[in-house]
Amino acid sequence: MPSSRTGRPPVQRAARRPVVPGPPRENPLRILIVRARRAWDRPLTAYYLILGGSLLITVLGLVMVYSASQITALQMSLPGSYFFRKQLLAAGIGAVLLLAASRMPVRLHRALAYPILAGAVVLMALVQVPGIGVAVNGNQNWIALGGSFQLQPSEFGKLALVLWGADLLARKQEKRLLTQWKHMLVPLVPAAFMLLGLIMLGGDMGTAIILTAILFGLLWLAGAPTRLFVGVLSVAAVLGAILIRTSPNRMARLACLGATEPQAGPVDCWQAVHGIYALASGGIFGSGLGASVEKWGQLPEAHTDFIFAITGEELGLAGTLSVLALFAALGYAGIRVAGRTEDPFVRYAAGGVTTWITAQAVINIGAVLGLLPIAGVPLPLFSYGGSALLPTMFAIGLLIAFAREDPAARMALAMRQPRFGKKRVRGSQGPRRWNTMRRRAPVARSSGER
Repeated sequence: MPSSRTGRPPVQRAARRPVVPGPPRENPLRILIVRARRAWDRPLTAYYLILGGSLLITVLGLVMVYSASQITALQMSLPGSYFFRKQLLAAGIGAVLLLAASRMPVRLHRALAYPILAGAVVLMALVQVPGIGVAVNGNQNWIALGGSFQLQPSEFGKLALVLWGADLLARKQEKRLLTQWKHMLVPLVPAAFMLLGLIMLGGDMGTAIILTAILFGLLWLAGAPTRLFVGVLSVAAVLGAILIRTSPNRMARLACLGATEPQAGPVDCWQAVHGIYALASGGIFGSGLGASVEKWGQLPEAHTDFIFAITGEELGLAGTLSVLALFAALGYAGIRVAGRTEDPFVRYAAGGVTTWITAQAVINIGAVLGLLPIAGVPLPLFSYGGSALLPTMFAIGLLIAFAREDPAARMALAMRQPRFGKKRVRGSQGPRRWNTMRRRAPVARSSGER
């Protein structure tokens, strides 16, 4: 063996092992998408989206009502927090209604359908009685409750149509009567037209449009054939065109579509144009909460119908997109609840509520953006108005209850246990143990034990 220069034998080095390539790294974006899909398909996704989305919309709405209504209250010689305190009171009552509706069983919701419908019809008829009904902005759709409190019964007509229509269609489906067109239309369409007539007596076409959208949503979910659906839609379109044509106020609102100047010829488009001005001056992140300029008497109804414009001015594009995302999540969750249930009443009621909230949000935001005529409807859960907030929060409670009734969601809720908490077994003096979902290993037995 050859020796080295130092006289020592050379060191034998181990042969290098071939480098085996490891598994390829997965794309982080792909991993994120897979995890998002798994989270999106969980049984409680719709439950959390409805609960969290409605809560965030309501809280953000309270903040914006306080910001947008201060100047209006001061101009009326009222405290700056006047409208905010009334909205906060309505939100507190609405939270109680939401909690009660979310805990009610489905059979109790069905039992409430006829009483709510009868009460809404009676109140909507009382609006037209002299001395009881009150006119606001040219529309007589209010009842004075004493002091500064007023009630708009047509808002409860939306909830009544959803519950009663869902119960009616569910009972007819159970008897397999929806294959006949007369059972699909009668008495649903005549009752809806009766509510529409009571609303139009007061001149509130915006609420009538929402009720029409709810009616079409129920017929669509019931599987109405295309010719029947188109027929009802054509009749509603003709009646709507006649009502618009015979009203100078509605024709003026239609003429303000796409207006960029406050005075577009003989038509005054002040509100529509200043709503666009508010959105345009907000930029990406807005001028800051409370720093709106348009609410200083420039934009009428800044805290009610045009609160979305003030949101865009103070919170910018980021704020408005956040509001749109919350409504989109709420709409998706409602569609998911309606699509995954086997109960026909739950499907019709969830679809009706989702149609109601989504259509009203689209009409309100479309009017603020100048894409639709100004219909005078509030932004659900967001605009000022207790009469609109109370039935909407009850409807959100319905969606929460329906989301909990899903078998997979019910099982997931039953398996949940408090992560932190202690539980003592009755009759034992041993140490307390933490409640966990982990199963404990069985105790080992001795070799002679059977």
